[in-house]
Amino acid sequence: MTTTHSYTGDQRLLDASHRDLRRARAAALNIVPTSTGAAKAVSLVLPQLKGKLNGIALRVPTPNVSVVDLVINTVKTGITADDVNAAFRKAADGPLKGILDVCDEPLVSVDFRCSDVSTSIDASLTMVMGDDMVKVVAWYDNEWGYQPARG
Repeated sequence: MTTTHSYTGDQRLLDASHRDLRRARAAALNIVPTSTGAAKAVSLVLPQLKGKLNGIALRVPTPNVSVVDLVINTVKTGITADDVNAAFRKAADGPLKGILDVCDEPLVSVDFRCSDVSTSIDASLTMVMGDDMVKVVAWYDNEWGYQPARG
């Protein structure tokens, strides 16, 4: 998984010293590859995925809203992008109501600021490659997105 994440307070606004040389570079002027805790966080919520996810973050010069690009191999074969989106819609209308949304509009990061859900699946970007590889893109406001889940 790759998260394209807004730069954080841990990064420098101007080139300056930092224990991580990449994070020492000016955050507002660069795309900065770095580590992410997102894969570990997913396994805390879905323990069956522990050890099966890894990833990186690309920190970008935006104030907030991030996007995750997740590519997975499935056990089930012959699925379609519509099948994947339908499964997300079912979850969004059921156990994840108020936490997950499926978006069909061609939106960009600023459109997800202060969203009333924690994560929005971008249905138009869902892809199936071959018989068993799925790509899902989801938007979240990294400064606000946990709020809806707290109720």
